[in-house]
Amino acid sequence: MFEFLSDSLLVVGRIVTILPLLLFLTLYMGKRAIGELPIFDYLIIITLGAVVGADIADPSIKHLPTAIAIIAIALFQRVVTNWKVTNRKIERLLTFEPTVVIQNGKFLNRNLKNIRYSIDNILQMLREKDVFDISEVETAVIEPNGALSVLKKPEKQSVTAGDLKIVKPTTAIALPVIVEGAIYSDILRDFKLSQTWLHEQLLKQGVKDIKDVFFASVNRDLELHVSLKDERGMFIPHIKH
Repeated sequence: MFEFLSDSLLVVGRIVTILPLLLFLTLYMGKRAIGELPIFDYLIIITLGAVVGADIADPSIKHLPTAIAIIAIALFQRVVTNWKVTNRKIERLLTFEPTVVIQNGKFLNRNLKNIRYSIDNILQMLREKDVFDISEVETAVIEPNGALSVLKKPEKQSVTAGDLKIVKPTTAIALPVIVEGAIYSDILRDFKLSQTWLHEQLLKQGVKDIKDVFFASVNRDLELHVSLKDERGMFIPHIKH
């Protein structure tokens, strides 16, 4: 019983001493360490959490070396961050490059595969940006921290209440009817459309084999928007840090 109370008090004492130190050092490391994390800062936070967690949970671990380790990690992060700011080559080595995943309303299949994102991932991230129809997107980029940046086509950009004193237009919604060559029959039924209609629309756009379709969606005006698995002849901007 005495040993249990002793260990409990020791754990509480470590929490009281180590968390203020961790808070101070996190603030010292700067906003980069507490915002949407680049990969290096993410690893630093994970490492700090592991060190602190082990120190708090295991009374047999010596407390002072843990505090020294936390300080050393924070200093190392600050040094590397300064290197990244002053030397772009180092920053490129420690950070992912931005990746264009949609261009001119078309999914870029190869880029999605390279960063291991699925169509569903991107569609969810677009909805979080109030975009429910991929055809509205001029360019969409997955940033180094994993966030999605979206540039709408000029004619699809939202109008504010003060612009020409007109009401903001309703955002269009389009639903997927083909994903990686597979037809979503339930969506077609909801729109009261047939697979025959779908194939006719694909032929009008020069698509003879449905297996060539990476993604296709239909909106309320029954307009079919198609992204092929291999989009050729498209200008893709090279976006750097």
